[in-house]
Amino acid sequence: MTVSPEQAGQRLDRFLSTLEFIPSRSRAAELITLGLVTIDAKKLKASFTVLAGHRLHIELPEPTPQTLQPLNAPLDLLFEDEDLLVLSKPSGLVVHPAAGHAQDTLVNILLHHVGKMAMGFAENRPGIVHRLDRDTSGILVVAKNDMAHHALALQFRMKTAHRIYWAITQGRPKAEAGTIRTTLARHPHDRKRFASSPTGKGKLAITHYKVLQTLNSDISWIQCKLETGRTHQIRVHLSESGWPILGDPIYGVSKSKNSKAKVPRLALHACELGFEHPRSHEMMFFRVGWPEDLISSVKALGFQPSGRHV
Repeated sequence: MTVSPEQAGQRLDRFLSTLEFIPSRSRAAELITLGLVTIDAKKLKASFTVLAGHRLHIELPEPTPQTLQPLNAPLDLLFEDEDLLVLSKPSGLVVHPAAGHAQDTLVNILLHHVGKMAMGFAENRPGIVHRLDRDTSGILVVAKNDMAHHALALQFRMKTAHRIYWAITQGRPKAEAGTIRTTLARHPHDRKRFASSPTGKGKLAITHYKVLQTLNSDISWIQCKLETGRTHQIRVHLSESGWPILGDPIYGVSKSKNSKAKVPRLALHACELGFEHPRSHEMMFFRVGWPEDLISSVKALGFQPSGRHV
């Protein structure tokens, strides 16, 4: 294909992600890494700047044979149409196949519910636009086709999607509201953990927080609005700030220090999600209160969910 004057001046990976048949920037980067994007048979780097008149040759690999098996299990659907579905994920459910979870994930359930949702190439995460940690509950949007996947992924990448989480934490912020901004990277000594990098190396992570309720200056109900969506972002930001989430086995406080605050699992819940529908361009907004496995604990701690806090 030939780069037009309107398309010129972009990084190669960003330019490729705007093409209809390449659903995301990560897919573009994969093509580049595989050496499948060339000019006059010369392989290019992701940082290459495309100019007007450049003739790019883009080769798409054959899709990887689908090895995922459908799983017949219930879905808590909030909305569904021809392009997407919105659901409330329970705690304990892994979103996509990973080590130790090959065929018992949300993706497997979606394959049973929707059928074929192949997107792009080498895909083992069909439909997945964004994710929640296994132990985090809450709202997810899932794409049914490439058009929806590309449009939704772009909104998350451009930070126009609306995402609100609730967390019950040990401790209370000194300020009632604020912003936590760090760069996150793998923990240098524990690959299962993430941590803010003192050198600034890593991915920018921005969390806006607001204290909703506090009990005896010890236990807090905090609302977190994501500007970015990095792995373990809220858990790391709150823990490093001195307010670890109750029930967090990785970033939380020890059981002895947490003996007076009992919760059955990680007290983190994705309660709000908003986005523009990829076909109709209608603004869509979804909200779900505390799930059954946490609401009794939230009330037992002394919080009073009411009005918006349900």
